[in-house]
Amino acid sequence: MTDFPLQRPRRLRRTPSLRRQVTETRLHPSMFVLPVFVVPGTGVRNEIPSMPGTYQLSVDELIPLAQEAESVGVGGMIFFGIPETKDEQGTSAWDPQGPVPRAVTAVKEHAPGLVAWADVCLCEYTSHGHCGVLKGDVVDNDATLPLLARAALAYASAGADVIAPSDMMDGRVAVIRGTLDDAGFGDIAICSYSVKYSSAFYGPFRDAANSAPAFGDRRTHQMDPPNVREARREVELDVREGADMVMVKPAGPYLDVIREVRNIVDLPVAAYQVSGEFSMVKAAAERGWIDGDRVMMESLTGIARAGADIILTYFAIDAARALRASQ
Repeated sequence: MTDFPLQRPRRLRRTPSLRRQVTETRLHPSMFVLPVFVVPGTGVRNEIPSMPGTYQLSVDELIPLAQEAESVGVGGMIFFGIPETKDEQGTSAWDPQGPVPRAVTAVKEHAPGLVAWADVCLCEYTSHGHCGVLKGDVVDNDATLPLLARAALAYASAGADVIAPSDMMDGRVAVIRGTLDDAGFGDIAICSYSVKYSSAFYGPFRDAANSAPAFGDRRTHQMDPPNVREARREVELDVREGADMVMVKPAGPYLDVIREVRNIVDLPVAAYQVSGEFSMVKAAAERGWIDGDRVMMESLTGIARAGADIILTYFAIDAARALRASQ
């Protein structure tokens, strides 16, 4: 009998094949949803300086990207529209010929294997950049609800599979659910951004979507970063109102919140690896400070390990390719 330990966890780490066989958290390309910024016109492909390799795309330029995503097994795309005109109410949000309805229709035709998600918020469409209509300098929660429902109905009419309200107005899931049901879209799923923090990690997104507020900030409706009990309350309210899936945003800085949400619901849990998370990895990799591909996969694995079933990420295509190459 030796003094060596009887238990040797390293035995199961000895070879790549052993490590693969005992992997506890497994990523799959179908988990990923690729965010896309859609603009009017044709032949438009504007790179977003703060998000290397990410573009504002017109619908014709979006189609090849959608087909590429479908070909590598990415699960879906979520669309953010950048309209030609903005006004105080954000009326372009429900224009049936707006960027999001046109993108949804095109993707359903040309890449039918993708799940088409439509983000619902007014910040990209309002002249003041806030997430709803204003009463003075404050977003009017109840006056905003029917406008969000109109946008959701326009996207469902275009063929969206998932409606994803990100505005953080109280009661919006119930109003959207009722509007969709009354219009004959009872089968369309709602993934609520139930837990959306007022985060500094959104900076590059606001460049991409041209959605920075003209004044003030969004702390009156987005969640305060120190709070987690409040996150549970938000999720429970949205589930009661009819959400089919719930989301935590951002993902990486809030892994504990993803786990809390996973522990209290049986619904699918989504998490959004936001623009700031993506851009930090890209910037550090470009400088040679990190191995960008390894950090990409490690960060996505951490989000899944925390409890996310679905990950919205700008890395979706690259990560899907990496997973295929590792098989």
